[in-house]
Amino acid sequence: MKVEHIGIAVKSLSTSVPLFTSILNTECYKTEDVESEKVKTAFFQKGETKVELLESFDQNGVIAKFIEKKGEGIHHIAFGVENILEEMARLEKAGFILLSKMPKKGADNKLVCFMHPKETNGVLIELCQNLD
Repeated sequence: MKVEHIGIAVKSLSTSVPLFTSILNTECYKTEDVESEKVKTAFFQKGETKVELLESFDQNGVIAKFIEKKGEGIHHIAFGVENILEEMARLEKAGFILLSKMPKKGADNKLVCFMHPKETNGVLIELCQNLD
């Protein structure tokens, strides 16, 4: 597994995209809506590292609730995996709590599954597998 991306919850992509363009000295390469999570995303890549900005388009969405509770900031760390179903089974067998029984289609052409932060030192961890 490798770090696939770092997800950052933001109130506004229109404010945050120019900010991260300046910080990372690179342009946003992709924006995408993820209906299942009620978020708009914007991706940056710097070398091997990707940053995903997440803005809620629903006041009851998980990102809106996260920002209301904790403010803007790091929301999750995503690890790339070769076979998400095998990793989910391995982690569940090891006693970790997964937030879904099956992976979902996520942003950036990925299958994704999240691990409960209660079991991971308070860090929301996303597993993601390329669909191509």
